[in-house]
Amino acid sequence: MLAPTIPALVARAADHPFLGEHLAMGTGAHSAVAVAHRRGVELLSAYEPIYDISVHGGAQCLTADLAQASRFGDELGYQAVTLREVDGKVGPYDPFSDSLDDPELVALDRCVRALHTINFLGSQQHGLLFLRVHERLLKSVKYDHGRHFSNVLVSFGLNPGRVVIELPAAAVAHRTFVGYLTQSYQRYGFKVAGNLPNAGQILSVSDMARLDFVKMDASSALRDSMVKPLVSYAARLRIPLIFNRVVDAAQFEQLQQYDVRFVQGPVFTAQDSAA
Repeated sequence: MLAPTIPALVARAADHPFLGEHLAMGTGAHSAVAVAHRRGVELLSAYEPIYDISVHGGAQCLTADLAQASRFGDELGYQAVTLREVDGKVGPYDPFSDSLDDPELVALDRCVRALHTINFLGSQQHGLLFLRVHERLLKSVKYDHGRHFSNVLVSFGLNPGRVVIELPAAAVAHRTFVGYLTQSYQRYGFKVAGNLPNAGQILSVSDMARLDFVKMDASSALRDSMVKPLVSYAARLRIPLIFNRVVDAAQFEQLQQYDVRFVQGPVFTAQDSAA
């Protein structure tokens, strides 16, 4: 069976009691993708690749031409990024930067996650989709984290197993809380990634429910000389470790010295555009 297309998914969203009010096909330059409208702002989707540089000799080639990184290696998946268009210019946008009460925050978070998932899976994109979840949403929803979103995806004919829920560092810092969150999201079919608040926090990962991925800020790990021990410990745990926010070629070259496998960051997406 063919996976549903973006227009088909938007048509299904029209019958949803909440999403139908906010999701639609775009117009003009965005006519092939879904857009969301919230609080007078049009939201768009973009995707930042997460590269596996251990394959096809990708590391050496990437160093030579970071701007053309997509030619090399394999993509583990993509991090969803929210954009908005202002005066004809498209740029990154944090929809949660405004002061919102908890019900509005929950609604906005669900709207954005649905938008990115429809555009990603509806375009038949390969790999996993990493979706950030806001810390306050995790605290606002009291139990059964992931149930609502999983039910929406299944009703749309989409597989929650293609989606990685990315927990913020503040949640990962609380061992009991992150264990509960991980188990809850996994129970509803999602994979779960945790952002480490600091390199030492990885020592607690083995005591948590099994995260599917761990993410660490590259600049922080390099500054504290923690890349090698992080790689070693993650290998022992058999949990993929992603170094994110790689900002330049110098950082990338340093990471290569320690057999880092998964990387992402602005250095690889200087020419990225909206989906």
